[in-house]
Amino acid sequence: MNYSILSEIWGVLKLATPYLATLLALIILIEQIVYLRKKSRLPGPTLVLPFLGNVVGLVRDPEKFWDEQADYAKSTPLGISVNYIIGKFFVFIRNSEMSHKIFANVRPNAFQLVGHPFGKKLFGEHNMIYLYGQEHKDLRRRIAPNFTPKALATYSNIQQVVILKHLISWSENQSHCPVGLRLLAREMNLETSQNVFAGPYLGKEARERFKVDYNYFNVGVIALPLDFPGFAFRNARLAEMVREEREMEQPPHSPPPNCSNREIGAHVFDFLFAAQDASTSSLLWAVALLDSHPEVLKKVREEVESIWNIELNSFITPDQLISMKYTQAVAREVVRYRAPATLVPHVACEEFQISEDYTVPKGTIVFPSVYESSFQGFSEADRFDPDRFYSEERREEQLFKRNFLVFGAGAHQCVGQKYALNLLVVFIAMFATLMDFKRHRTDGCDGLNFCPTICPKDDCLVSLSKRCSKFPMLSLSLDQD
Repeated sequence: MNYSILSEIWGVLKLATPYLATLLALIILIEQIVYLRKKSRLPGPTLVLPFLGNVVGLVRDPEKFWDEQADYAKSTPLGISVNYIIGKFFVFIRNSEMSHKIFANVRPNAFQLVGHPFGKKLFGEHNMIYLYGQEHKDLRRRIAPNFTPKALATYSNIQQVVILKHLISWSENQSHCPVGLRLLAREMNLETSQNVFAGPYLGKEARERFKVDYNYFNVGVIALPLDFPGFAFRNARLAEMVREEREMEQPPHSPPPNCSNREIGAHVFDFLFAAQDASTSSLLWAVALLDSHPEVLKKVREEVESIWNIELNSFITPDQLISMKYTQAVAREVVRYRAPATLVPHVACEEFQISEDYTVPKGTIVFPSVYESSFQGFSEADRFDPDRFYSEERREEQLFKRNFLVFGAGAHQCVGQKYALNLLVVFIAMFATLMDFKRHRTDGCDGLNFCPTICPKDDCLVSLSKRCSKFPMLSLSLDQD
């Protein structure tokens, strides 16, 4: 009986196979035609794998993938190219003016900032990057007081205490053996951002839980977007869902707009996320670049030591930070030379004519590359040269301002950019003054590792030791440890 049923099933399958194969071939053909129609005359792969597109190359070697995409874009005066991943057609933008056009048109009938091709699944529906118009302006106006000079000065003291604590730990534990700095810097940044944005309201258990969930989230951001149990993308989604569930309980009164527990949680998550990986990336590149440019390191040390006396056991004051002109120039050059978040994904809500020759189709993912913009206009842009931001004669900061897109542009420009630069200046000043370090260089160590912001491929492998005779003693009036 069973044999008879199996024979019948096999017979049906044999009869259906040619039709299924034809249907599959038709679907593949239609997919290729749709891709080529959207591609138009723009440079990019002529043929793509069905559904997957070129996602395998992207996951296997992101640096090579985006370099090739940039090379495609360089071949046309428009400075844009196309590709296809996981059923998504995308446009890559290298040209700075084209990127400005995207940033200036974030609105319901043009583009939506998404942060990730599958951003809403990862960041949640209530993330501030999805807001438009007046609602977005009102929220930024409420957030702005967190980044005034007075607030930044308060954060600076917290940052210095945390940085000092970790520098002491690094110097005591490494015994001159080389260590990858990425995880150490990440731990330091995690504590810094938690202390600044949550303070004593985040208990020890919550801090540890956030650390675990945040790691899941980070891995999921750069993984294949496979939303199935056991996959990194699903773990990242679950970490975000757990956060939202914890914030579901509402107070008895109706909160103001964007002030529900869930929405405030999303905003705090924005701060922690933005303050975490992007800053970690910049700290790592600062160390790597100072090591490979000893003349720059020498000038930083001379400037800082002429302004900040560690023997006085005092904080670097806001006025002292402002007077560290060369160190500030180094910080700006670090983020120009190695923009932490290389791409700023948007989605076309409607068709949008980006040039006389090309209209971006609805649903297209658009990737303005702030990394590529940083290498346009500036003199000898491929060279690390802090003097471009220090020399009054060169004035490159003003002359090529539209190419400095590290923090974005337009209505969604990074609200915490001064915070990020201040943290980087504080770290460079303290690290260069208090620590001796030597990079253990290997072939390819300066390549780009996407995790998800960029860092050196060797995780910045360095030997660390104490440079000063005695570390300064810094403490806050309210100890937050």
